[in-house]
Amino acid sequence: MKRFLLTYLFLFLASMLYVQAQINQTTLRDEYGNQIDPSTQPDNLEDSTGVEIESLPPKLYMWQLDELLGERTIIPADTASLNFQNTNLVEGMTGHYNYLGNLGTPRQSRLFFERDQKAHTLFLEPMSSFYFTPSDFKFTNSNVPYTNLTYYKAGNKLDGEERFKSYFSVNANKRLAFGFNIDYLYGRGYYQNQSTSHFNAGLFASYIGEKYQMQAMYNNFYMKMNENGGITDDRYITRPEVMEEGGHSVDASSIPVNMEQTTNRNHHFYVYLTHRYRMGFTRETVKVEETKDENALRKAATDSTAIPMDTVITEEYVPVTSIIHTLKIERSRRHFRADTEPTGENSFYDNYYLQEGFSSDSTVAVSIKNVLGISLLEGFNKYAKAGLTAYVSHKMSRYTLMNLDTTLTRRPSIEHTEHELFVGGELAKRQGSLLHYRVNGEVGLAGKAIGQFRVNGDMDLNFRLGKDTVNFYARGYVSNTLPSFYMRHYHSNHFSWDDDMDKEFRARVEGELNIDRWRSNLKFGFENIKNYTYFNSQVLPQQHNGSIQVMSAVWKQDFKLGILHLDNEVAWQKSSNESVLPLPDFSLYHNLYLLGKVFKKVLTIQLGADVRYFTKYNAPAYQPALQQFQLQPEENRVELGGYPIINAYVNLHLKRTRIFVMMYHVNAGMGNRNAFLVPHHPLNSRLLKLGVSWNFYD
Repeated sequence: MKRFLLTYLFLFLASMLYVQAQINQTTLRDEYGNQIDPSTQPDNLEDSTGVEIESLPPKLYMWQLDELLGERTIIPADTASLNFQNTNLVEGMTGHYNYLGNLGTPRQSRLFFERDQKAHTLFLEPMSSFYFTPSDFKFTNSNVPYTNLTYYKAGNKLDGEERFKSYFSVNANKRLAFGFNIDYLYGRGYYQNQSTSHFNAGLFASYIGEKYQMQAMYNNFYMKMNENGGITDDRYITRPEVMEEGGHSVDASSIPVNMEQTTNRNHHFYVYLTHRYRMGFTRETVKVEETKDENALRKAATDSTAIPMDTVITEEYVPVTSIIHTLKIERSRRHFRADTEPTGENSFYDNYYLQEGFSSDSTVAVSIKNVLGISLLEGFNKYAKAGLTAYVSHKMSRYTLMNLDTTLTRRPSIEHTEHELFVGGELAKRQGSLLHYRVNGEVGLAGKAIGQFRVNGDMDLNFRLGKDTVNFYARGYVSNTLPSFYMRHYHSNHFSWDDDMDKEFRARVEGELNIDRWRSNLKFGFENIKNYTYFNSQVLPQQHNGSIQVMSAVWKQDFKLGILHLDNEVAWQKSSNESVLPLPDFSLYHNLYLLGKVFKKVLTIQLGADVRYFTKYNAPAYQPALQQFQLQPEENRVELGGYPIINAYVNLHLKRTRIFVMMYHVNAGMGNRNAFLVPHHPLNSRLLKLGVSWNFYD
């Protein structure tokens, strides 16, 4: 906690030194509204009569990046108040994720099309509620300093949870911006040995000029999690009267668990830089605007047909070609430690490669990736209807594994070095309002990249249908790639494998139809996978011999009647092989609430309740020693699902402040009591959660 406070204080004070640059943008006016030169004013403005300080109205925009080539996508500022109460839920905004029950624990989406492999290592993929990649980050450009502080709290100091997030951005001028972000999470846990403690601190900067553009960031993640291996008997949750001699409930902290003194630690950092130099030409533009000539204005006052206009000739820079460079350096270290492990018949593992009763597993992954590209830009003349980019990428990765040879007195670590060289291209149309598209493809030329290829694309079509605006989106990809390194090689006390494996072939197509006026959105997709790679019931990587198909459809339909709202989401999916890739047939989300403004329409209130539900299926189990989700063991297999999770809440938005109060899992102990999203890892019981978020523009 001291490290967190000192880091935050240092970054905040350092950034404040640059806020003085914004004072130069402040306008001084006298009592008549005339502008005053600040340099002619006394130092103490409070002693000056008739002078007021008029601050600039806040103006800002945000954007996200395509990590490969650094293309920017402008997005709305993160100030939405609706459903703020769901923003810190590990299960996601509409409950798509299975997780272990506590804040900051590993998670996996039940919707197959939401699973991705963007993380540096497979150990980071389950930590997506906290860890983020450069493409997930939001850059800001603003005319005044922008700060967001967000605080979440639930429960008490013994077993509750807390999270503090801070984001600060300031512009030195209209092109150069920089700032920092901090995220601290502490989930004490209601069940034994499941506490989490995560900390992230990062710096970022951007320069958006006519010719040169740059975005850079540094993020450092510390993620520590105690592991309990789940509770020893699910009946403590589903049938407490059997376990506690007629009692209706059991205190969560007294329920026995499978592990103690067991932790997973992940330390990860990355440095990311993308920059480009745009070459082009200048051209004159003619702009017609209202004149400021007093004679013309007087004539217009007496003659309604006279429109006073001025012709203004300006110059604009037209970029034609960009030279692009992207650099990413990453380092990930994972350490699994168990000070005590049961042995013999009570053992949690089948194998011991180093010693029994104790484990200390570690691995390190380091990578450096460079992308160099040249782009012919869209729109520099009437014939350039799309942009065209060619690039080459090289990635060097080094992995350090444990040496399991117990015959050696000293066991030096085993290192694997892999190189990947790809050449690729992209065709994209981003300008205009009717049609946008992007197609990107790359093929491997050397190293581990030989034989690998990826092609992906997306498009959107926006057109009018009567009084409605209809948006149609299409996405798809085809890839033939090796499974990740740790699916091919890993050494530890309980698990060890070395297998190059076959390449995994995937082909996916998705469509989406959105009609705002109808409050309707429909997504549908199909994917075929050959050599699907997964963790089997023995927690070993395995490839399915053959092909698996997955079909999916997600329908969102919202209704409104005055201040009464009902938001609905129904997701259907089907796997052609449930024994290898189990998925629930249906996942549902419904949110019923009242939404309105009170107190002279300055306070927005959202009052309601939502429910999450999915049909029964053999949900993946969780293995702490690998920090991965796996197929359930064949013995003692359990079905999860068929149990609703209901939350009641009130959500308030007053000017720049958002506040919520939520009673989480209000139906705890009711119905079939099957309150599990992961086998043997129960959800927290009924719990009061609070949150507040402030935006500052000064």
